Amino acid sequence: MSLKKVSNRIKTPKVLKGLLLITLFVNELLIAQPKQPNILFAIADDMSHASAYGYKFLKTPHFDKISKEGLLFNNMFTPSSKCSPSRAVLVTGRNPWQIENAANLTPIWPDKFKSFIEVLGENGYKTGYTGKGWGPGMFKKGKKRALTGKEYNAIKNKNVPASGINKIDYAANFKTFLDEKPNETPFFFWYGCKEPHRSYQFKSGVKNGKKLSDIDFLPTFWGNSEAVKHDILDYAVEVEHFDNHLGKILDYLKSKGELDNTLIIVTSDNGMPFPRYKGHPFDFATRVPFAVKWPKHIVKPGRVVNNFASFTDIAPTILDIANVKEKGSGMVKIEGKSLVDIFNNKSSKNRDHVITGRERNDPSRPNGWGYPVRSIHNQDFVYSYNFHPERWPCGNPEADYRDTDKSPTKKYTKTLPHSSLPFKLCYGKRAQEELYDLKKDPECLNNLAFNTKYKTLKTKLHNELFDELKRQEDPRMFGNGDVFESYEGEARTKKYLLLVEWFKTGKKPNNIKNQ
Repeated sequence: MSLKKVSNRIKTPKVLKGLLLITLFVNELLIAQPKQPNILFAIADDMSHASAYGYKFLKTPHFDKISKEGLLFNNMFTPSSKCSPSRAVLVTGRNPWQIENAANLTPIWPDKFKSFIEVLGENGYKTGYTGKGWGPGMFKKGKKRALTGKEYNAIKNKNVPASGINKIDYAANFKTFLDEKPNETPFFFWYGCKEPHRSYQFKSGVKNGKKLSDIDFLPTFWGNSEAVKHDILDYAVEVEHFDNHLGKILDYLKSKGELDNTLIIVTSDNGMPFPRYKGHPFDFATRVPFAVKWPKHIVKPGRVVNNFASFTDIAPTILDIANVKEKGSGMVKIEGKSLVDIFNNKSSKNRDHVITGRERNDPSRPNGWGYPVRSIHNQDFVYSYNFHPERWPCGNPEADYRDTDKSPTKKYTKTLPHSSLPFKLCYGKRAQEELYDLKKDPECLNNLAFNTKYKTLKTKLHNELFDELKRQEDPRMFGNGDVFESYEGEARTKKYLLLVEWFKTGKKPNNIKNQ
């Protein structure tokens, strides 16, 4: 019925009719306005694989469904393949070398950096998380920040598929969050699964019905040990636990009628917790699974995206779709670019490479030193510059190469002769420059940096990398790189000495946690 007909049926003075028309018109406009979208951000801890990418040793049907009904990214990278810096990049939209102490593992969060989730909370969104938000890390004394929203971790599972799996009931905690949400209030929820972070229950894979013959993923640099194969299957069980709770969360969203108005992003913070993966700058260590679904807003859903993208792009993407302006938000200038152009299937300029890097990870070198690296990745090559090649990339031998997580795979590869290829690749020192042909050598085994045939290419990539880092004001480009090692966080030197003592005596100090 038209507004005019409604008005004519009411016997009221003309002035009141006019007011009524205005009121009805405004209400009709409000009803016509699209709802502000909800956002579900699901992030695993240390996951490199999903069955949507063709792997058969694990099954991730819910991740796969998101990718089939939305987008599957082949080239999404974290700029730093370690928990704290990777998650800091996510929430700030800035690269590790642009976020001061937050470039390091277990830092004290710099006050000046605001998260996009804090901004959403100030702009009408209900925000919350379950599992692991930003971290591990600390805030200055007296400070308390909800970088990923309000915590929802009270509900626990009685049973889990393996003893190494955390007992937080992620799906039930999400249900509590959603039930608390006022009607018509949009939400942002961070599902931060703590799996597949170590430790794992050894042989939990076969105990859960998996077979060694299922394995279709076994890097050359881990050798061919049965213990390594079991480790891979145990990892698969934990990946599937993440996917299982994702499915339960999606089911509850659907039951509440919120699924069609929710942008869903599923990813992982960094590479799997195995030698040469987590914490390292190699292509396979910094590329992470990434799927997006946004009903009625993604053009030609089901596409596979080969454009290069970075975790710096997530913050501006979410602010963009939430219609929240960066300007005036209090955030320090975002480096990333919104992915909405990809959602709209429009041509994307300058999405042909990404830059990654690392600073200080686990305290495993004297004086709390890190192992600083910067890398540039494109479709064909990855070039890395190691600023201190005299240091051990995985931590010092006397600290048991602590910058690689403890595992059966680590235990096995450490027993190999130091002259063997797996040992040298997993724990040995590296040249200052590294260049790998990703099509011919996806495992990055053959360093081409000193091959004269590649001199021109190496120089080109080096210049591109350093020019971009200078534009981004990376302290390492201006002789100020030591600032990253001066930042406080963990008791770095003390912890290193404790690690050395532990390795020598075999007795673990009480204040050293398993990695």
